[in-house]
Amino acid sequence: MSRAAHVAIIMDGNGRWADARGLPRAMGHRKGVERIHPVAVSCAARGVQYLTLYAFSTENWQRPRAEVAALLRLLGTMIDDEAQTCLRDNIRLRLLGSLDRLDLALRRKVESAIALNSANTGITLSLAFDYGSRAELTRAARSLAAQNVAPEDVSEDAVSRNLFTAGIPDVDLLIRCGGELRLSNYLLWQSAYAELYFSDVLWPDFGEAGLDAAFAAYASRSRRFGGLATTGER
Repeated sequence: MSRAAHVAIIMDGNGRWADARGLPRAMGHRKGVERIHPVAVSCAARGVQYLTLYAFSTENWQRPRAEVAALLRLLGTMIDDEAQTCLRDNIRLRLLGSLDRLDLALRRKVESAIALNSANTGITLSLAFDYGSRAELTRAARSLAAQNVAPEDVSEDAVSRNLFTAGIPDVDLLIRCGGELRLSNYLLWQSAYAELYFSDVLWPDFGEAGLDAAFAAYASRSRRFGGLATTGER
């Protein structure tokens, strides 16, 4: 079985899943949320140490207002459930991105859930919320400028320390569900040498079989880092 330390997933296809069944798109997002914890537990069982999920992008604010409102309500429900199930299953919960656009009550709810699970020692489940890689890199550049870092001292390590993912290793395996073949402004810096796996399965249907296929593909590849090769099993 693959030993990818850091797996990132673009959870695509919730709306299409609902449309195909004649259901409201909000129901597709709800079904998608229900997949998060089982997938996290399955990844932990496979030896994954970090799982990062693209929950809500900076561009998602441009969706219809009703859909955005439904997504935010769902976040509130999900974070309550995850706070307790993560505590039960020793999963450390982390957020990548910004909470600034959330109302105060929801922001405090998210912060409380993260604090509750901060001492857990199992897999780290990071939810990328109001996240976009270009915005993240812009923020890192501004942070370095605010620290008065001299141009000659701006290194890759310095940039990495100022990203939302500081302290998390680069992505080994990036999975995108839903049949689309793009990265959608997700973890561009962190995925520079990631193995990419694209699945036609819509996220609400993604489970053990999908993970097995992705990890099998990862294990079969010879990874290359600037010309140096290593196998997926490491």
